[in-house]
Amino acid sequence: MTMKLVIFGGGSSYTPELIDGLIRQYETLPVSEVCLNDINEQRLEILGALGRRMFAKAGLPVQVTTTTDRKRALEGATFVNGLIRVGGMDARINDEKIPLRYNIIGQETTGPGGMMKALRTIPVMLGLAHDMEAVCPDAWLINYTNPSGI
Repeated sequence: MTMKLVIFGGGSSYTPELIDGLIRQYETLPVSEVCLNDINEQRLEILGALGRRMFAKAGLPVQVTTTTDRKRALEGATFVNGLIRVGGMDARINDEKIPLRYNIIGQETTGPGGMMKALRTIPVMLGLAHDMEAVCPDAWLINYTNPSGI
């Protein structure tokens, strides 16, 4: 059986940690392909190459592919991992600093910062869900995107 994991937001700095977890849990979760999907081609190139080296060093027969085309990435997916940050780090900085001006804790999971992140993120995640429904309706979505309660 082939098992394809799509990392939506695969250009994330958290991707190597996720790949390390897949390596350590390979016997339990024997993925055959990890597809990194992101809007940033340069980050995809770097993290795709790193992922290939990590799986090769572990001696595992896992193919690492990359694409900026979300629908193409979803073809044949078993699992889709949401790992996105809409607006990038600049938006996160604003989410944390603006509430602090009003003596409110600023973070991306709760409060005003979490609300702003949710308002940016929900439409994108809904778009992903609609694409999954059309392209890979039996795939499972695993959300690591904050605010994770969305």
